[in-house]
Amino acid sequence: MRYRITFVAGLAIGYVLGAKAGRARYEQLSRTARKVADSPLVQEVAGLVGAQVGNAGRAVYDKAVEKMPITSVRDFLSRPTEEESELLDWEVGTVNGTAPEPRTGPDRDL
Repeated sequence: MRYRITFVAGLAIGYVLGAKAGRARYEQLSRTARKVADSPLVQEVAGLVGAQVGNAGRAVYDKAVEKMPITSVRDFLSRPTEEESELLDWEVGTVNGTAPEPRTGPDRDL
């Protein structure tokens, strides 16, 4: 639907810019476009679409923050990697006397 609207708008602009009908036809098209744009129905629909886009953007943002709660790039870069987290857990466990056994297997290189 969005592509159709863009295509029709492109056709209209091309017609207006390339019309050989002269200034009178241009003025007529300009008045008609202004009437349509100023129509209360078009204004209402534009407001609803704008609100929907704003709500959709907010929903996408909220879901992204929920999945990846990062407040800044610095926060993201300061997070330890998985290996660093395992090493930190192992070090804390060693100090506390509750060190987990090192993982072995095909997914872990020793």
